[in-house]
Amino acid sequence: AGAVTYCLMLDEDGGIRSDVTVARFSKDRFVVGGNGPRDLAWLRRHAPADGSVSISAMAGIACAALWGPAAREILQPLSTDDLSNDAFPYLSARAIDVAGIAVDATRISYAGELGWELVVPEESGAELWDRLWKVGRTHGLIAAGRAALGTLRLEKGYRAWGIDMTPEHAPPDAGLAFTARSGGPAFIGREGLATRAPAARALRCLLLQDDQVAMGGEPVFLDDAPVGYVTTAGFGPSVRRSIAYAWVPAALPEGTPLAIAYFERALPAAIAAEPLFDPSGARLRA
Repeated sequence: AGAVTYCLMLDEDGGIRSDVTVARFSKDRFVVGGNGPRDLAWLRRHAPADGSVSISAMAGIACAALWGPAAREILQPLSTDDLSNDAFPYLSARAIDVAGIAVDATRISYAGELGWELVVPEESGAELWDRLWKVGRTHGLIAAGRAALGTLRLEKGYRAWGIDMTPEHAPPDAGLAFTARSGGPAFIGREGLATRAPAARALRCLLLQDDQVAMGGEPVFLDDAPVGYVTTAGFGPSVRRSIAYAWVPAALPEGTPLAIAYFERALPAAIAAEPLFDPSGARLRA
């Protein structure tokens, strides 16, 4: 209880059906952050037939994500709970008080920075926002949208299900081998994963030599021959480089020069080591 885990849901063949976060708030209460109704249907389909597990959608909630180096300085004055790194470490979940509002807080970040996702009943959403905003403005807090989050997660190498990987792909090919254990309790897809041949392509990070940002879906060339395609792309605000993720031949080493076909242009790129930003994860764990 109190732990948060990033994990995958696989099909019988070991393909990635979805990626989710599972926060265990108490012995019997797990909150799954999924990608939509298909995940809910999958969980219900595979729930124990004896009724020992109850699965329901969390309706009527609001969520504010507070991320950045000053996140603790903003949140702590509003809470009577200890939000220090020792008391509330990375990848943990707690029920806390924020300005008199009961909050389910998970210390995770899709932006690659210190921070929390804060979930409240929808009727408390506006008040939570206003309280965070008032304190946060003195620390330079800004309101950021999904497009900004999309480029921040590229810098950290965080995958987006349905774009970067699909049921066509297995965890090792998508750079997510760490999510699947070969031993321990059985899980759906373990046998399929064990017998599945390595894919010819792997999801890799590309750094462009051009400030142009790809749109996604562009072909990738090696020595004038098409060898793969771009999934997602954006301009990294911290590394100040144009980034693209692409499925390319798995055997290609880091530094391999490639080209992305962008309309009438060929954008020079190279395979890069990931993550590009804060590779040790020190900022997440601050």
